[in-house]
Amino acid sequence: MLVIRPIEQRDFQALKKIAVESGYGFTSLPVNDELLQNKINASVEAFSSKPTEKVECLYFFVAEDSETGEVVGTTAIDAAVGLSSPFYSSHIGKVVHSSPKLGIYNVVETMTLANDYTGASEICTLFLRESAREGYNGRLLSKCRFLFLADYPELFDHTIFAEMRGVSDEEGNSPFWHWLQEHFFSMDFPTADYLTGIGKKRFIAELMPRYPIYINLLSEDARAVIGKTHPKTTPALKLLEEEGFVHRGGVAPFDAGPIVECELGNINAIKDSLTLTFRRQGKAQRKSLCYISNGRFSTFRACYGEVGITESGEALLDAALVEALQLQQGDTIRVREIES
Repeated sequence: MLVIRPIEQRDFQALKKIAVESGYGFTSLPVNDELLQNKINASVEAFSSKPTEKVECLYFFVAEDSETGEVVGTTAIDAAVGLSSPFYSSHIGKVVHSSPKLGIYNVVETMTLANDYTGASEICTLFLRESAREGYNGRLLSKCRFLFLADYPELFDHTIFAEMRGVSDEEGNSPFWHWLQEHFFSMDFPTADYLTGIGKKRFIAELMPRYPIYINLLSEDARAVIGKTHPKTTPALKLLEEEGFVHRGGVAPFDAGPIVECELGNINAIKDSLTLTFRRQGKAQRKSLCYISNGRFSTFRACYGEVGITESGEALLDAALVEALQLQQGDTIRVREIES
């Protein structure tokens, strides 16, 4: 059984292994011991004392195999980006060049460096090792974040977004970055991606074009990947689209991967989730396969399994789920039925 829990200090080696496996373009997990340890420290501190409002906090979760104890995946929520250091994105817009006298009217797309998501909450760092990609494990890893958001909405912004990995090959060659590199940056994509991942972002403001880029002036290869996801990221994008996330013109500044967003209250998993009281015994009137969380903060746990609903609306779970979620009689849990 896969169980989602907050990351702990003992998970460092597992996190480093996942960082290596995640590959180029996975900016939030660069292979850097100090940065990975800082992420663990930040999350442990965030979970140790619950804030009363939205502040800069990283809530970092790992997916653990309950039978082997092996950490096989990660996922996270950054409560408020861009407050202490800039969060850069690019915005796709339009300008019109027209001459009524000549009867000419042209609409041209542009790309402009922006800080549109400053203060917004980012869901990020979603990665599941190949060996664990079975059943509903991938979906659980993505959707467990929404169960946490549903229980603690006061800790997050009304805008929730995700920056999706853009197109690049196994060697880290990005068609979009190739054009930027040639004209503005003079460094390869893995280097730029790594610098961003370790927080050294000043070069973006220093070297990125200060004025809108006319997209029709880019190379054909660069234009073709704007707003497109890396093949390994496409399933994650589909899961977010199922929950109501949409692309509103934001893209990542380096690989042009899409940024998708949704208002917190409009996320389907939040709207459709229910809170139920757990009982050890009773007769189920119906049973459903659900994503389940224990509703706690510092000892958050989530998994998926069958939930029995009694006539009075209470939840019945089997012993394995009770143990995984660390439940006691009368605890309140949050469930969201798994879509068939």
